[in-house]
Amino acid sequence: MCFYAMHPYPLHYVCVGCRLSFKHHPWPARSHVCPDCRGQLICAGHDFAAPRRADTNAWSVVAAVLAEGLRYDERPGCGCSRLPSFRPRTKAQVRARRRAAERLSLPLSVTLARRDPFTPEPRDEGTASTAR
Repeated sequence: MCFYAMHPYPLHYVCVGCRLSFKHHPWPARSHVCPDCRGQLICAGHDFAAPRRADTNAWSVVAAVLAEGLRYDERPGCGCSRLPSFRPRTKAQVRARRRAAERLSLPLSVTLARRDPFTPEPRDEGTASTAR
């Protein structure tokens, strides 16, 4: 059964510069604007948990993940997958994945989605083709 397809769950939208998070429904398709800076909000996914506004280290990790086009969805796609997605939570985890991306000649988005940055995962094949 599709977890997210059965009910219209709102998505989290983030303004990284202002360190704000909002929930909006994805339809109707419209642009979501930050009320503070009037900048475009970035879609962070269904399962985004915003860090405290004063936690600049955690927001820098969020910015790195969202800059690579990844979203915070526990279950990728419609929610049918049994394996939850991994997203780094600390700057050290991001640094380790950047090193792994350089050494393995992979896009950063692929290594950011891995639990262990040097161990390939079965879903890497689909992610590598859609990575920037």
